[in-house]
This record gives sequence, structure tokens and C-alpha cells, in this order.
Amino acid sequence: MTTEKVQVIAIDGPSGAGKSSAAKKIAEALSWDYLDTGAMYRATALALMRAGVGLEDEAALFKVLGSMRLEQLGTRIFLNDEDVSEAIRSHEITQFVTPVSADGRVREVLVEQQRIIGQRGGFVVDGRDIGTVVFPDAALKIYLTASVEARAQRRFLEQQAKGIDMALDAVAADIQRRDHADSTRAVAPLRKAEDAVELDSSNLTLDQVVAKIVGMWRQLQG
Repeated sequence: MTTEKVQVIAIDGPSGAGKSSAAKKIAEALSWDYLDTGAMYRATALALMRAGVGLEDEAALFKVLGSMRLEQLGTRIFLNDEDVSEAIRSHEITQFVTPVSADGRVREVLVEQQRIIGQRGGFVVDGRDIGTVVFPDAALKIYLTASVEARAQRRFLEQQAKGIDMALDAVAADIQRRDHADSTRAVAPLRKAEDAVELDSSNLTLDQVVAKIVGMWRQLQG
């Protein structure tokens, strides 16, 4: 590991591949911190939705971005001191967050915050462009993927557990919609970094994914 590398494990990949669940457990296994960048974008989407501000109104957009305070305490996300951990997981926010996270003005503000936080090291970070844009100098980059069928089934079970009634085929269609939007967006599209290790989780349990990535990190340390 060169001195230029930041002590960050960057996990990228499509929606529903298990990035967040794995990242949190990896952070716990290494006694590191988990930086939930996805929650930061969801909280931003919530702030815009509550303010009734669309991306086309640039003056109002910058006003919301400028007044927004995001904090992460443990696994909880706070927007202007309010715990919005549950509110940001609603179906409405899930649909709205894709154009919000693709907006270059939003990304510029949040990426800068993420880089400042991550520079001290000891973070596991997941998203769509962590290894390619946010932390291109991350010490370990993982591209975690899975089949659409496997991802839809996981998301379907998660939503059922939360009491959200959504058909499996609708979940799969939503995942495919997000895949297309994430991989074709003009700003920081979803793609595998050249130096990332690809890991397919379709037939792996969460614990197996965690064990593999923790093993890769420990191997890097010699």
C-alpha cells in the first residue's frame, strides 16, 4: 500500500447488491466507521421534497443545499438535527433520489463533504462512484454485484419485513430502472473502477461477502 492511498474501503455496485449491509458489517469487523453516502443523498432528496424545491429551480436548490446540515451518528442520519433514518427510506424518496444523486450541483456539495470526512481514514464507504470519483485513491476498491433476480428477491423480502406491499415484479422493474439511470447518467455514472475487485454476491450470504472483503483487506496489510 503506497503512501498516497487513503485508508478507505470503497464498495461500489448496483442497487440491491448488498453494499450497505456488507459495508456496515465490514466496518464493525475492522472497528472502523461506516460512511453512509447513500443516506446523505436520500436526506438531501427529503430536504428538497419538504421544501417543495425541484432541480430546475437553481436559486432555491442552492438555498436548500446551503442551509442543509447533515450528520451521521452511528447508523442514524440527521437532517438539521432531526433523525430522518426512517423517513429517507420511503418509496417516494427512493424514486426521487435518482435524479437528485445524478445532479452535478448536488454531487459537488456532498462529494466535498465526503472527502473531508474520509481523509482521516478508517472508513468503509459504499455507493455508485466511491472508487471512481469520491475516493479514487482508496486503498481497497470492491465492485459488488448480483443478478437482477437475486437483488429483487432481497429487496422484496426487506420491504415485506417493513410492511411495504410491493409485488416482486414491480421491485425487479424498479431495480432495472435504477440500474439504467445510474449507469447512463451524465455525472459520475455507475461503473467498475479499473483497479476494483469484482465480487458477485448472487449466491453468497451476507456473512460470506463480509468475510471475503475483510480477508482481502487483511491480505493487503501483509
